[in-house]
Amino acid sequence: MASDIYDSKPWLKFYAPGVPASINYERITLHEMFYRTAAKYPDRDALIFQGYRIKYSELRDLVDTLAAFLSSKGINKGDVVAILLPNMIQTVASYYAVLKIGGIVQMNNPLYTDRELEYQFNDSGAKFLITLDLLASRMIALREKTKIEHIIWTSIADYLPGLKKFLVKLVGKKKGLCADVPAASKVYHWAEAASFKGNVPEVTVDFEDTAVYQYTGGTTGQSKGAILTHKNLCCMIQMYEAWFPTLKKGDEVLIAAAPVFHVLGMSAAMNLPMYMGWTAVMVPKPQPKELLEATRKYRPTVCSMVPTMYVGMLQHPDLKKTDMTCYKVLTSGGSSLPVEVLKKFKELTGADINEGFGMTETSPQTHLNPYGGLNKPGSIGIPYPDTEVKIVDLERGEDSMPVGKEGEMIFKGPQVTKGYLNKPEETAKSIRNGWLYSGDIAYMDEDGYFFVVDRKKDLIISGGYNVYPREIEEVLYKHPLIQKAAAIGVPDEKRGENIKIFVVPNEGATLTVDEVMNYCKENLAKYKWPSEIEIRSSLPESNVGKILKKELRREEEEKRKSTAR
Repeated sequence: MASDIYDSKPWLKFYAPGVPASINYERITLHEMFYRTAAKYPDRDALIFQGYRIKYSELRDLVDTLAAFLSSKGINKGDVVAILLPNMIQTVASYYAVLKIGGIVQMNNPLYTDRELEYQFNDSGAKFLITLDLLASRMIALREKTKIEHIIWTSIADYLPGLKKFLVKLVGKKKGLCADVPAASKVYHWAEAASFKGNVPEVTVDFEDTAVYQYTGGTTGQSKGAILTHKNLCCMIQMYEAWFPTLKKGDEVLIAAAPVFHVLGMSAAMNLPMYMGWTAVMVPKPQPKELLEATRKYRPTVCSMVPTMYVGMLQHPDLKKTDMTCYKVLTSGGSSLPVEVLKKFKELTGADINEGFGMTETSPQTHLNPYGGLNKPGSIGIPYPDTEVKIVDLERGEDSMPVGKEGEMIFKGPQVTKGYLNKPEETAKSIRNGWLYSGDIAYMDEDGYFFVVDRKKDLIISGGYNVYPREIEEVLYKHPLIQKAAAIGVPDEKRGENIKIFVVPNEGATLTVDEVMNYCKENLAKYKWPSEIEIRSSLPESNVGKILKKELRREEEEKRKSTAR
């Protein structure tokens, strides 16, 4: 019997001691998980933000207050609340408050443009928005184009020592408490919501209910909202717990470096510590200096980061004065971690990095190199418990490929989404017979370790962010002087890939690189800005007029080889 299991799942042989092949999952919702932790560790610091500490009991009370406020403004079970914040106390409190009253959270990247946010707000049907003061004026103006009725705005200063009491005193004064935020109806400062007196309604929320609409890019250029249930996200957290059996509840300090509006940060930097009773140090600006400073100050034991963060720390002079041996667990996800970076980081710091793999649709992880087991550099590791993985043929996606043979990687597991919001056709394409098709080309070795070698789609991964070329191209095609456009990823040692765009002006028109760059800055989130722009008279095309990106990539590769000679 055991031999049969190892034949179909050879990776089980490489599970670290104490890691089970299968988990008996507790059917608990995300907010129930948080409240149980708060009851068990009321006096432990739940979050640390810029030196401000909030205990689990205090965070629980804040969540209750916000839940009551949201309910008083008409948020009921199934309603969507959009959160547009970086890593801060308010983000965590808002997240669990929405879930407490049966709402659905829709996380958003503060770097998104109004065009991108407008689409996601409308697609999700968001009725309420919680955002940052720096974005409030824009969001008040944008509200007219969406179904959003109410807005709460907050500031990083709201939880800085010495300023909180002052800000609370402002409650009750005229609307527009900050000079940068115009007075408007149904717009509230955080202090008003956080000091609300009211009852939290009793709402029955099921394990199978939707918790989050998490948006990811689409090959058509239109982002897709992955439907993630309490089951998906809570099973993922219980997989993490099983994967790291030596990490105990109530004992660890975690650096919340990965942004929690991204699914990796949501699960690994927020839900995990709130489930385990750990202290999470919120880092709103996860740059090398800030990450190294937080490491020296708080001596954390756990952190999940993207490759660019590791690369940045390697290049920062403060690394020499930072003792990294405090870390028990360092993981990497979001994009491929160069083997050279992994080795150099180990050489300079003595710390091991466990690389993994995931998608928005898988809450987010399916693989990780085993903690305390065999770590294969360049590999995404082995599947988590209860996660089925197959490599299938690229043509039909039906035939399993033999060991060492490349194909498309597909998944099944309790952490896998049930589909995309408002997109039945996209759901049918991506989920077939219960299997999620990743679009990634990979192979499995004889030990059951997986290696991603290419992407089936034209996805660009830059600095840990997924960037879809078609979205950039759609924006470029709206420019009145651009006839044709294409975007590709080009290699970059620090970011993994940079974005290069090619544009062909209309006949007789003149266009400069600066003009194109300024247009991109006005219409795209910063991490989608191109690092290179080439204006050409033509682009390689097929017989039916399809732009051949393969040829553009080949040209770039030859150009870089020639430069290197």
